[in-house]
Amino acid sequence: MKNGQFQRKYVRIIFLIYLLIVIKVIIFKYPLEQLRQIAATWEKGVILEGLDTANFTLFKTIRMYIDYSYMLNSFENLVGNVVVFIPFGFLLPYVLRWAKNFFVMLLNAFLFVLGIEVFQLFSAFGAFDVDDILLNCFGATLGYIVYLIYETIKKRCQNKERKG
Repeated sequence: MKNGQFQRKYVRIIFLIYLLIVIKVIIFKYPLEQLRQIAATWEKGVILEGLDTANFTLFKTIRMYIDYSYMLNSFENLVGNVVVFIPFGFLLPYVLRWAKNFFVMLLNAFLFVLGIEVFQLFSAFGAFDVDDILLNCFGATLGYIVYLIYETIKKRCQNKERKG
């Protein structure tokens, strides 16, 4: 196995572990017993309640966190929603070659986040919030920018080594 293939396999494992941690932290954040209690209540009425509590209005939650920042853990929620997806934008281009394209990476981030939010909508394991999608995708975009900066620095260093 070539060194590049070994590194690629290693990054794929890291990315898979990262995805599992994200799913655990966002969806399965409650203790197992509490998740069982939530799952025991699953029926049509509970699922419809998820639609009532969902936020489909862009910037509604973000505005609330800003307006009531003195009362809520706003900073943690806003920054946390961004930071948790920075690794996604950084690692995905190493895992999938075609994800080196920004729009492919962003589409993958959007679909992953949308899947989490829709699961929360219908499972009662959380609440659907369109602002979470926006913040998570922004985080993935920041991660992608870090990826581009890292690759640029790496190429410059490699060019200096070849010349020097």
